[in-house]
Parts: sequence; C-alpha cells; structure tokens
Amino acid sequence: MRSRLAPLWPPIVVGVIIVSLWEGVVRAFDIKEFLLPKPTSIMAAVGDQWVPLRTAGWQTGRTAVAGLLIGVVTGALLALVISRFGWLRGSVTPLAVALNATPIIALAPIFNAWFGITDFRSNTAVVIVVVFFPVFINTGKGLDEVEPNQIELMRSLAASDTTVLRMVRIPNALPFFLTSLRLAAPLSVIAAIVAEYFGGPQNRLGPFITQNASFSRYANAWAAIVVASAIGLALFALSALVEKVSMPWKQGDPSRA
Repeated sequence: MRSRLAPLWPPIVVGVIIVSLWEGVVRAFDIKEFLLPKPTSIMAAVGDQWVPLRTAGWQTGRTAVAGLLIGVVTGALLALVISRFGWLRGSVTPLAVALNATPIIALAPIFNAWFGITDFRSNTAVVIVVVFFPVFINTGKGLDEVEPNQIELMRSLAASDTTVLRMVRIPNALPFFLTSLRLAAPLSVIAAIVAEYFGGPQNRLGPFITQNASFSRYANAWAAIVVASAIGLALFALSALVEKVSMPWKQGDPSRA
C-alpha cells in the first residue's frame, strides 16, 4: 500500500507549496480580490456555495462524462473501421481534421439551434466533437504503426485481415488509445464549460462562473473553477485507472515488461 501511495506525494507536496506561496504573495502585496482571491477565500466560498456548486458540478460533470464516453467510443470505432477499410482514410480523415479545426464558439450556437438551447444534447455534442479528434487520430496511428515483420508473420500463417486486426493492430494501438483517453478526459470538462457560456440551463458551472464574475463575486467564480478542476482530475484519475487495468504489465518491476 505504501508503494502504491508513494507517487501521490510529489504532486501533493508541490500543490501545498504552490497554494502556500499563492496565499503568501496575495497577503504580502495586498492584491485585491477582484484580481486574485486568496486560496482561503476561495475555499470559504466553496463551503458557503456548496449546495449550488454541487448541483452545477453534477450537471456539468454529467455533460462532460456523456460527451467523453460517446466521443471516445465513436473515435475508436471509426479508427478501427478506417484501419480495416483503408480506402476510407482519404475521405474521412480530412473531414475529421476540418471538424476539429472549427472553434467551439462556432459549434455551440449551431448545436443550440439544432437541438434547442436548453437540451442536454446541445452541450454534449460540443464535448463529443472536442473529444473525438484526439481519440480518432491517436488510435488510428496505433493501428497503422505496426511492425512489418509482425504483419508478415501473420500473413505467413494465413491469418485474415480481421485476425490481424484483433491480434496485432488492436494490442499495438492500446497504448495510443489510452494516451488519447487521458488527454480527452480533462478536455471534456473544458468543452462542457465553454459550451455552457452560449446558453442552456443556469444551474451549471459555466453560468455560475459568468454570473458571479459579472457581480464581482470573484471568490465564488474561483470556487466554481476549483469544482471544475476537481471533476477534470477525477476523470483523469479514472482514465489512469483504466490504463492500469488494461495494461498491468506496465506496472511494477520494469524487468518484467
């Protein structure tokens, strides 16, 4: 248990040092709250606003998780299809790149018009688009970058394309997919909050931040940012757990890898 918890200490120590310096600098230089609230003020705001923050965090987190799951599954499946049917790559990949290049501020109003400004699908669609691209590209790269001698060995054994995909390409793509999952997890929270700036129910983190900032309640706005960061960290930790379960050989003694 001690060895498993050991990797947690460095980020905890660094985090405590940063927060302590933050508190000390704000107090020493008498920085105004509207510029940078003290960590103690932010945590006090978290306690005071816990009920609305909990509701907003749940709603935004639900959007982020739903979009993350759908985007990850869609990106991975499409990468598998393109790997199996290579002639699709030239038509699908440019469309995916073009969609990824479209800014969220352009997508959010379009999805609001399609699904309705208060519809759960509207903001979820924005998260799906943001999450889809890194998963699609990284998984596709892992499926394609296979050692030629592995393919030749499978062909010498009269393996079908489906067998090669299942026994060679998918295992090779697993580290790429899990890396993209760790990238996409925090991106889903960012996309959900940005999408909320363009309309929707008010009991979410995006409107909570904008409303409190507009009334100069900056500690409350930062408290919402803390909640959003906690959701992002939780999703990142969950993706790391998925990696540990999916690739147990990466853990422990490197000599056994």
